[in-house]
Amino acid sequence: MTRLSGQTATSDKSTAAVFEFLSEFSNFQKLLPPQVIDFVLDEEGCSFTIKGMASLGLAYQSKKPNSEIVMVSKGKVPFAFTMTALIGEQGAGSTLQFVLDAELNPFLKMMAEKPLTNFLNLLAEKLGSSI
Repeated sequence: MTRLSGQTATSDKSTAAVFEFLSEFSNFQKLLPPQVIDFVLDEEGCSFTIKGMASLGLAYQSKKPNSEIVMVSKGKVPFAFTMTALIGEQGAGSTLQFVLDAELNPFLKMMAEKPLTNFLNLLAEKLGSSI
């Protein structure tokens, strides 16, 4: 199992506001980079394609109010993964970090580690300005 951790971003919004925003996959689309196409919502989660990389599907596994949201891969994905949003308090605002645990073989790890880490960083950065 490979663990990739994005940078910690800050928001002036409360942990409750960040948690509420991330608890709806319809909001998740606002965080995705422009190279994401074919975003689809369904009852179980969402799926999307990152141009030049892969198609990914996400579903919620568990939610701890105002502190953690765990999402898992769903559907046909190139590798199994769990993505966790860690939400913390910082003064009147909050912090957010995305962590990805993925089953990557050595070759795939070498190819995907940097783009996946950049993706995690972008999600956190955009969250700070999206809500």
